Amino acid sequence: MRGELELFEQREATLRRSADDAPGFRARRRAVIQARRRRNRFLVIGALGLIVVLVGIDLARGRDGLLLPGPGTSAAGSPEPGAAAGDAASGGPSAEPGASGQPREESAPAPAGSGTFAYATGTGKVLGGAGTVRKFRVAAEKGAEADVKAFAAEVERIIADPRGWTGGGKHRFQRVAEKATNEFTVYLATAGTTQKMCAAGGLHTEGFTSCRLPGQLILNLDRWSQAVPGYGAPLPDYQAFALNHELGHQLGYGHEACPAPGKPAPVMQQQSTGLKDCTPNFWPHPAAPADPALYRGPPIP
Repeated sequence: MRGELELFEQREATLRRSADDAPGFRARRRAVIQARRRRNRFLVIGALGLIVVLVGIDLARGRDGLLLPGPGTSAAGSPEPGAAAGDAASGGPSAEPGASGQPREESAPAPAGSGTFAYATGTGKVLGGAGTVRKFRVAAEKGAEADVKAFAAEVERIIADPRGWTGGGKHRFQRVAEKATNEFTVYLATAGTTQKMCAAGGLHTEGFTSCRLPGQLILNLDRWSQAVPGYGAPLPDYQAFALNHELGHQLGYGHEACPAPGKPAPVMQQQSTGLKDCTPNFWPHPAAPADPALYRGPPIP
C-alpha cells in the first residue's frame, strides 16, 4: 500500500512539472495574478471614494444634524424667529421674534460695539421685603454711550418697585460688584453685540430684540433708549417692561398670551412684537401693594 501511495505522488509531481513547463502556462498565470491585483486596487479606490463622500456629507451638516441652510434661513431650514429658541421655564434661553411678531428672514449682522463691559461698582441695598435674596450684577457696553452708573440706578429703581418681581413677597434682589458671587447679570449692549451674545446661546434676535440666557439678561440698547414703534407708553414704562420680562424668564416664567382684547398685557407677553389687542403693561404685580397677586395670561406652549 505504501509503495502504491509513493508511486501516485511521483506521478502527480510529474504532471505538475509538465504543466509548469507547458507553453504559455506561466504567462497565463501572471496575467491572472495581475488581473486580480487590478481588481483589488479598484475595490480599494472605490472604498476610499465612498469614505470621502460620507465625510463630506457629515461636515456639511449643522450642529443639529441638519444640512446647513441657504441664505435667509435658519439652521432648521426655515426663517428664524428669535422667540422659538428656548423655554424659560426649563432654564433654557428665550427671546422675542421680530418687530412684526411674524417670522422673518435672518438679517445681516448689526454692527457690534466693543464687546467689552464696564460693571457697576459697590453693593446696592437689598430690594424687596421678603423672599430669597437673588444677587445680580449690572454691566454696560464700553464705548456705547451708556453710562453704567445711571443704568444701574434705573435697574435698581425698576426692581425695587412693589409692582415688580418683589411685589409677591417671593423674591428680593441685591446688586453686587463684578467679582462678587451672583445669580445673574443685567447687560446693556448695542444691537450688534446683543445679536452676537444671544446667538452664542442659540437665539437670533436680528439685532432688534433683547434676550435672556441662563444667568444673562441682555438688553438691547436701541430698545432701551428708543422703545418700539407704536408701543403706546412712555419710554420709562417700556424700560420697566423690557427688564421685568427678561427677569421673569430668569425666575422661570415662560411666555404668555393676551388674556382678552382690551385687557392689560401680562408682563410675560412678547409686547415688543405686538400687543395683540391688549394694552401695555410693565409690571408682574400691577395692583401691588394693595393687591400683590401676580397678573398672568394664558401660557404659550
